[in-house]
Amino acid sequence: MEPLLQKVQFLKGVGPRRSECLARLGIADVFDLFWHIPRAYFDQSQVKAISGLVPAEKASIVGRVVAVDTRRTRRQPVFRALLQDDSGTLPAVWFNQAFLSRLIQPGHSLFLSGRLGSYGGQPVFYVSEYEVLEEENQALRILPVYPLTSGLTQKAMRALVSQALQERLVYYPEIFDSAVRDRCQLCDINYAFYNIHFPSSPEACQKARRRLALEELFLFHYELWQRRQADRVNGVSHRARSGLVKRIVDSLPFGLTKAQQRVLNLILRDMESTQPMNRLLQGDVGAGKTIVALLAMAQAVDSGCQAAMMVPTDILAKQHFQALKQFLEPHGVIAACLRGATGAAERQQIVQSLAEGSLDVLVGTHALLQEDINFKELGLVVIDEQHRFGVKQRARLGVKGPNPDLLIMTATPIPRTLALTLYGDLDLAVIDELPPGRKPVKTRVVAENKRKQVYSWLRDKLLSQPGTQAYIICPLVEESEDQDLKAAQTLFDELRQGILQELPVGMLHGRLRPGQKDQVMEDFKEGRIKALVATTVVEVGVDVPSATIMVVEHAERFGLSQLHQLRGRVGRGSRQSFCLLLSNPRTEEAWRRLQAMERSSDGFYLAKEDLAIRGPGEILGFKQHGINQFKAADLLEDRELIELSLELAKSYEPDSLIMNEYFERKFVKPEDVSFN
Repeated sequence: MEPLLQKVQFLKGVGPRRSECLARLGIADVFDLFWHIPRAYFDQSQVKAISGLVPAEKASIVGRVVAVDTRRTRRQPVFRALLQDDSGTLPAVWFNQAFLSRLIQPGHSLFLSGRLGSYGGQPVFYVSEYEVLEEENQALRILPVYPLTSGLTQKAMRALVSQALQERLVYYPEIFDSAVRDRCQLCDINYAFYNIHFPSSPEACQKARRRLALEELFLFHYELWQRRQADRVNGVSHRARSGLVKRIVDSLPFGLTKAQQRVLNLILRDMESTQPMNRLLQGDVGAGKTIVALLAMAQAVDSGCQAAMMVPTDILAKQHFQALKQFLEPHGVIAACLRGATGAAERQQIVQSLAEGSLDVLVGTHALLQEDINFKELGLVVIDEQHRFGVKQRARLGVKGPNPDLLIMTATPIPRTLALTLYGDLDLAVIDELPPGRKPVKTRVVAENKRKQVYSWLRDKLLSQPGTQAYIICPLVEESEDQDLKAAQTLFDELRQGILQELPVGMLHGRLRPGQKDQVMEDFKEGRIKALVATTVVEVGVDVPSATIMVVEHAERFGLSQLHQLRGRVGRGSRQSFCLLLSNPRTEEAWRRLQAMERSSDGFYLAKEDLAIRGPGEILGFKQHGINQFKAADLLEDRELIELSLELAKSYEPDSLIMNEYFERKFVKPEDVSFN
């Protein structure tokens, strides 16, 4: 093991200066060097002739540089190299990379990847990757292309990796025994590292990546599973005493969907076990997660225990409390709501009733975490919109009872691959069906220069269709000097004094006092406000079925999951609803988000699109926290490996040698990730 721990500074050809360059890439020792996996490969056997290129098709070419020049445009410099092969000549183009004039000269042989297009009316090759071919590279059919930093070249990195592999790979421990490798069709670790860096063929490279991806996923899930096993303790069996859940279901003004019934059965089965429940409940916007959670709380109460529900906002807490009163109180369940706006006398009464056991269910915000909030016998904890709470906050509520069951809910759809990675220690349940009668929200992206037409259309709809209401969403409360955005306060003043002056317009944002928020929402729910100008404070949980129109200002500034959550505030009744995304997208990523919103109302489809657009690093919080990402695993594509990793984590015990502090320090750990 010791040779793997050696600092790269002491490898041949690496001194203090180059080690500083490597450190910027996160490479401190030989182990890091092995896991510095190429970001691309140049396969010199898959080269097209210049004359055989097809417009817009990704391709690779090899040619000799005949001439170079750099042209200045108003926006950016353009570097051009005229490339020649046996079939013809073609200019290759790089934008905003004038420094290439020092690196690429006439007479050089280049390997280029990119696409054939046109520039200034002439055919050109837009370059995405390039390599200056040298003598020693001619023998390599497939060249690795590494992430680099200033002061390092591909040639230097390849030489360093090759040296480390030859001298140190023999010391790298084999985590999987031969039986596991045979069963899972895995190559050995030596083959994997050689062929991820210097593959003998594309097939060998894929075998190597699969092995290394499973290795790092396994180490992540193994630690997650060991922690879950260590935390396993006996809990309370929540068996029904009076059939309360069935009575409530029979009295509902609507029937449960098949998906709701299936998930409810899973939860009730978990609660009847003496093993504490740890379950993640996923469901798209409007799928009916809340009623399932209320029925789970009723089961806890029917078994003689209490239940708590923690939510992120005052508005959502009040809404859930109203649902509790509507569906549970007629059956004798006593509930209370604890928020920041709760008065001192009412709060004292709640604290006393909770400790005495005369209060069955408490719903609230972070206020539930305060030290004087004590339950007589807490049997179930429900966390809604869990990603808004930290792990420590959830744990602080869980210790207020004797190993209570835990139900975590999210209306933010998570692709199964991410859910299995992020919540591998929880049992998953998905409500994948919407209540009958719901119509997909018609969504359109509208250019910002059409704002006047949009609000004229909105006014006509609100005036001509009694009972119709609308949300108007802004990203800011007040105008900002450094951001050219339409703020809620400014837009509110413009609309009520201008195009919507015939209609009652309200405003809701996070800076209002709790009592003011409650009054605005009450007026909106009762129809006294026809158009509500709001920030994202309405993103979660607000349920006004008569609101059928949403206009989102500067929609390109919102993330895809946030846009989907916002859109979920309309379309909650049987009438056709509309969502208009006013935007001026300036990036390809923004266009892709908005187009995805137009294409689909399916949250799980949009979650996959979000993963494809942003990548798992941003979604799982890697980039923000600056930690190591998964090096070989692809959380978008590797569902089979993720599920195999979970299975191995539960059934396979590796040699303890590989589970020491060294490996724990190097691989991604469960506490390193959080869903954004």
